[in-house]
Formats: sequence, structure tokens, C-alpha cells
Amino acid sequence: MGINTIDANMLKNMFLAGAKRIESKKEWINELNVFPVPDGDTGTNMTMTIMSAAREVSALENPTMESLAKAISQGALRGARGNSGVILSQLFRGFTRPIKDVDVIDSSIAAEAFKKASETAYKAVMKPKEGTILTVARGMSEKAADVFDSTDDLAEGFRQIIEYGDYMLSLTPEMLPVLKQAGVVDSGGQGLMVVLKGAYDCLMGTETADDFVTETKPASMLSGETGRLGLDEIETADIRFGYCTEFIVMLEKEFDEKDEDEFKAYLSSIGDSIVCVADSDIVKVHVHTNDPGLAIQKGLTYGSLTSMKIDNMREEHHERLFKDAQKIAQVQAKAAEPAEPEKEVGFVAVSMGEGMKRIFEELGVDRIIEGGQTMNPSTADILEAIDQVNAHTIFVLPNNKNIILAAQQARELTEGKKVIVIPSKTVPQGIAAVINYISGSSDEENEAVMTEEMQTVRSGQITYAVRDTIIDDKEIKEGNIMGLGDSGLLAVGEELEDTTLATIDALIDKDSEIISLYYGADVTEEDAEHLSALLEEKYPECEVELNEGGQPIYYYVVSVE
Repeated sequence: MGINTIDANMLKNMFLAGAKRIESKKEWINELNVFPVPDGDTGTNMTMTIMSAAREVSALENPTMESLAKAISQGALRGARGNSGVILSQLFRGFTRPIKDVDVIDSSIAAEAFKKASETAYKAVMKPKEGTILTVARGMSEKAADVFDSTDDLAEGFRQIIEYGDYMLSLTPEMLPVLKQAGVVDSGGQGLMVVLKGAYDCLMGTETADDFVTETKPASMLSGETGRLGLDEIETADIRFGYCTEFIVMLEKEFDEKDEDEFKAYLSSIGDSIVCVADSDIVKVHVHTNDPGLAIQKGLTYGSLTSMKIDNMREEHHERLFKDAQKIAQVQAKAAEPAEPEKEVGFVAVSMGEGMKRIFEELGVDRIIEGGQTMNPSTADILEAIDQVNAHTIFVLPNNKNIILAAQQARELTEGKKVIVIPSKTVPQGIAAVINYISGSSDEENEAVMTEEMQTVRSGQITYAVRDTIIDDKEIKEGNIMGLGDSGLLAVGEELEDTTLATIDALIDKDSEIISLYYGADVTEEDAEHLSALLEEKYPECEVELNEGGQPIYYYVVSVE
């Protein structure tokens, strides 16, 4: 028997099942990335994007197609991280457009939704590249139009569409040579297929969203709210049992199911929040009680104890009240301060490391968003930073090619302010862009100059490989040091200093005048100064600038101008 329609409740469950599936597979998807760098990648970004929408979807108790479409679209748009996350959010945005005005999805609506998903995602990318998630999405939209022209059975149609999506995914290495050389398919396309397969399995009854748990958002302390922040609820909380008691029993005699049931019953008689888990030779115990000694004495009847921990929850409760009161006082004091007058121009930059942050602040950047290659900020993060800058025009510096789309998406969602995204792909490019801002020039003139000048900067990043692979005919072993440039791999080696020098050598040309070196959290100042001295000796015609970057993961960030 076929499935001819999908209602809002079923679609909600399908969406959550898809989110649950990619969350469980995110590390596997991360490993498909071409560059074996030790940071958050495609799987992480797509998961965080869909989870942002899933939180809103799961909160809908009696969803309609309209409310569901809004939750999926807006949640994904604001939570989008990285290029893959932004494209996924645009796929959801397009898919939900045809469904928001109907009560159920049938074959014609499904075909239109797949079509709109692909069209919307392609429009969001200035220069769409084939062999990516876009190719997989387009292939499935074309298959949907073909399949649903001949059948009304959604289950059969989705099966064929997913099968064709897998086929399109298998072709991505033939479209992008870098994928073929690394021996992988496109990671974004793979992530999309994981989501759809989770949703399809839910439709067929072999997957559920029952175990889906959303994160609870803490009350914001950044938005200027000066209310009680839930303190009234905390103050009236009834802490019936005051001590959180945990220990492990190292069993010294037989402990069967009957003993376990008796132990649990005893613990229930003296407290609550019981956890009692038995293994072959240990029992893990957790209980909230007013007399930890009773629980400990009972545990000793089964064997010796280890890993004992007793916390006074009432004391912790009072400490929490005190800390919350302090935070509220700080928020109220900040709110009482006179608002800064609106400026004509403000700046927002994405950066990583205290040193990098300090450099941008000294250049006059108003808000620094923590992030970069190691953790791409979401569209919502960028929107919040824009909101915090009281200026008519705000220049946003993503400083990473994987954050540009999220910044552009934030620009489209901003109201009441003019937002200009300077498409800086590295921190050195962002620094060059800010330095070349000219007060008194028009926004358009500054945008043109900043964009032009940052392109004269050639950047490199030195990190280590987390797996074996081959890139640009260079064999890379796990643990090797890699020098990554603006367009790909520049150097590979076993020694940090040698590989860094080789990377800079690949960036230098006859017109080079300045070498900037930003050393990371894992490099000592002494080692950085030694490398700087070597550069001054090797390139006497260039000025060498040494800066503490403090960035994680990347030993050095370098630039040549």
C-alpha cells in the first residue's frame, strides 16, 4: 500500500529523524573533507545548522504546515554555519515555500518543493560549483519532477529520488579532480543524503525521532534584559534531598538482578534521582539523599567503594543565587549607562585568538566574533554582533571563505542598518581591508578600495594533518605539518620550521615587501622570534613583522604583501 500524502505531524517527525541521523554521522562526514585539518568541518556545520531548526521544530506541539515551514526555514537560516550549512539552510528555505500554504504534501507539492529547494540554493551562491551539494540537490529535483509525473506514491518516489541522489553523489569526484585525488565524494552532498535517508526511514517506519532531545537555551545576558531571569522560580524550588551522592561499588560477592532491585528499592526509600547500574564486577550509584552515610553503608554490604563524591546541593543552590544576582546587577548597571551615540560607520570581524582580537580592536573594529576555521560562527552570531554596533553602516569582515555566505545571509536578514560584507578569506586579508578604510570616503568607495587592497595579500596557514591523504600529487601522512595557501596546499613536511619556511617561500615573489607572521597558542615566543630572524636573513629585501596571534590549531598564520 502506497503513501499518497504527508501531514504536518509526519513531516515534523521526518525532519527530526533527519537531524538525528546527521548528528550521529557528523564525524564520518567530517572525515570526507579533502583537507585533513583538525577543525570543525562540513559534518559539524551541517549538524549545527539543522539542529538550530530542529530545536524550533521540536517545540511545536500541534504543528501546521505553515508553522512547521516557518520553524524549519527561520531556524536553519539563523543557525547556518559554514558554506555547507548556509546552502543546507537555503535548501530548506526553498523546500518549505510550496508546503506552507497546504495542509498535506502530495506528489505534485513534493516535486515543486524539490525544485524550489534546488533553485533557491543555487541563487544563494554567487559562483555555483558543480560536484558539490548543489549538484546532488539539482539532480534529485530533476528526478523528483520525472518520478512524480508518473506516480502518486510518495514512498516509492522518495526511494527513487534518494537512489538517484546517491548516484549523483558518486559522480562528484569526476566533476572535481581534487575529490578524485583524495579518494572521497563531496562531503556536503553526503551530508544531504544522510539527512534525507533519516527522514525517509522515518516515513517508512524504520526510524523514529523519539529520542530527539533539544538543547535548552539559557536566558540571554547579552540582549539588555534586566528582568529576574528566572530567579523567582529558583528561589521557590523545593530541594527535598540536599546531598548529591555518587560512588562505585567494587563487588566482592555475587550481585544478581534480585540484589540490584533490592538496592534500588533501598535507595528509593532514602532519596530520589536514583541511578544504579550494575556490570560484571562494579555497581555505579547515584542518589539525592539527606543522609549520604546510609547509602554508603548499604553499598559497603556488597563490596569496597571507590570514586566517592558528595555535593551539598543546597549550598550550591545558594551560590548559584548569589552569582545570578551578581550577573543581574551587572546587566542592570550596563543598561543604566547612557547609550553610545550612533556612528556613521562600524566594523564587525571574525577572528581567533587573543592576539588577533587585540590587533583588530586596535584598528578600530567594534565587535569581534570568536571563530574562524576552527569554529564557523552562525548567521545568528553575526546578526547579534551587527545588532550590538550602533552605526548606520556596518562593514563585516568574515576573514574565512567558509564564513562569507553566512555573513551575506546575515546582511539580508538585517533591518534598519546598511551592512556591507567585505569578502575577506583570511585574517591577514581582513587586517589589510580595515587598514585601507578611508574616513570621509563614501561607503561604495571604501567597499571597492578595501576589497581591492585585501586581494594584494597572499596568505598561508600552518597546521598538522589528522589523516593520510594525497593533495595536489603530494602525499600527506597523519601528523605531517602542512602549509595551506589561498588556493590550496603549498608545502608538506615533518618539521614545523622547515615547512613554514617552505610555505612562505611559495608565497614570495619579486614584488614582495612585507612578511607578517602571527604565531599561535602552541608556539613559544622564543621559537617565533627565531623563525622571524631566519626570515630576515633569508629575505633581506622584505620587512618582517612578528605578532602574537594566539590562534588555536594553526601554528602560524602568515601573509606576504
